[in-house]
Amino acid sequence: MMICKLLSGAALAAFALAAPAAAQTADAAPAAATTRDADPALWVVKDDDTTIYLFGTVHVLKPGLSWFDDAVKQAFDASDELVLEIRQPDGKAMQKLMLQYGLDPEQAPLSETLPEGLGARYLKAMAGIGIPQAAADRFEPWFAATLLSVAPLQKLGYDPVNGPEAVLTAAAEAAKKKLGALETPEQQLGYLDSLSDEAQIAFLTSTLEDMDEAQAMMDAMVDRWSSGDPQALGKLLNDELTDSPELQKILLTDRNANWADWIDTRLDTPGTVFVAVGAGHLAGEGSVQEQLAAHDLIAARIDY
Repeated sequence: MMICKLLSGAALAAFALAAPAAAQTADAAPAAATTRDADPALWVVKDDDTTIYLFGTVHVLKPGLSWFDDAVKQAFDASDELVLEIRQPDGKAMQKLMLQYGLDPEQAPLSETLPEGLGARYLKAMAGIGIPQAAADRFEPWFAATLLSVAPLQKLGYDPVNGPEAVLTAAAEAAKKKLGALETPEQQLGYLDSLSDEAQIAFLTSTLEDMDEAQAMMDAMVDRWSSGDPQALGKLLNDELTDSPELQKILLTDRNANWADWIDTRLDTPGTVFVAVGAGHLAGEGSVQEQLAAHDLIAARIDY
């Protein structure tokens, strides 16, 4: 489920990487010495007086990818407003929200509730990112899964500082563009916090089983994103969600429907908007584009 989280929750990567213990696990990989061309997919929805660009992101990236150019930069420059999944709170506020949503002091020790043989593996994995058992056993399963998916990525050189959200936000602020958001950080964390206990445990179990493949999975995801191949990206995502319909509904399908509603309503207001959301929302079954079709709206792919 790693790919699903990283493509579909802007708050999750940033919250996990903001955790003090996780941030100290290892030095980040050195910056890339060369720049590699990347051409992620871009769509546009428009009527007579409103244009909305849809851009899929990967929330954490290595340095050295030249994605903010060509048609993506042209669309951004032409826009009056940037709309992201969320507007990031500062580090202290993020950590406060992590404690509020991700810890449950009253629950039974998490390591004792996992399927046989996984409890010790869980505690070892948490110790590996600098989190002691006393804290790890208080984490809710969804939050533990998030930390174990994202925290090790800094060691591989992936960081939200290099992600499109950070780059686009800085560019929008420099150009004095209006900044908006589709959701709040509390909403995004609340979606996973609302998962059933069974789904949360399955979520954590799959994360533990996938940890050794983190680099290969992340690299494959970024390659598909960089080459502008939403079909391959959608297959990667759908394969991960096959056994988790509850997670698929809460994290992807329902939110995609909400965002399609937002786009339909936003078309009533003249202007040009650049919307950047996790690439998983713009790929596969139930994507934002499919949801827009229910509103008789067409998201046209921009070739470049």
